[in-house]
Order: sequence, then C-alpha cells, then structure tokens
Amino acid sequence: MYKSLLVAVDHSAITERVLGATRELASLTNGEVWVLHLREREVIPRAGLVERESSDEAQATVDAAVDELAKSGITAHGEVRNTIYGRAAGEIIEDARAHDVDVIVMGSRGRGNLAGLMLGSTAHKVIHLADRPVLVVR
Repeated sequence: MYKSLLVAVDHSAITERVLGATRELASLTNGEVWVLHLREREVIPRAGLVERESSDEAQATVDAAVDELAKSGITAHGEVRNTIYGRAAGEIIEDARAHDVDVIVMGSRGRGNLAGLMLGSTAHKVIHLADRPVLVVR
C-alpha cells in the first residue's frame, strides 16, 4: 500500500480536500507524508523573475499543512521550493523520486476540457510524467 506520500499544496480552495485525502491514505498505513509547495515565478523581459507570493506566505501554507497532518498522528515533512512558471509538474515528479514516495496526491482546479487543453494543467502533466500512482482530488 502507500507507506510514503507526496502531497502538492497551493493556495486553492481544493487544498483542504487534498489534505483530507492524504490524511486518510496515510492513516491506513501509518504512512509518512512529504508536503511540497512550489513558489512559481514568472520571467518577464526587463523585469526578471516576478514572484506571486512571498517566502513567508509559502512557508505558512506548508507549515499549516504539516501541522494539520501531525495533529492526526501522521509524520509529515514540509518543503518550499522556487520554480519557474510552467515547470511545477517536473518539480513534483523530481520530488516524488527524491523521496521515493509510493503515491503523489494533488488537487485539480477543475478547468474544463478546453481550458485545460489550452492552458495546460499541472495535474494533467504530472499524470503523464509520473512513474508511480497519482491521486487527483477534485
């Protein structure tokens, strides 16, 4: 079963349900969880890297998730990393491999098929790149 899990969190409303699903899976196997939040930055000509959130905001998101899991008796670790906008899926896959997790848990913002096709979806990319199971929570 799933003894080690990677959960990717962001600031979206779905994060609460993603953490709930992670908590349930980890509780079944006394699993260990790695909570990952990626600070996506855009590269804008002449402006350089533009951040959408502060380091403190990102760390607070991860700390809250780790605390919530820990209150349920789950061993959890948090990590915040910077990435360039559009590269989150590859970073999630790298983190999953680095921690040798059994499953990746993440949310989907629920874009329709057309919007997902046009804009791309991190969850969609992770599913196609992953060499292990991916649980997408909606």
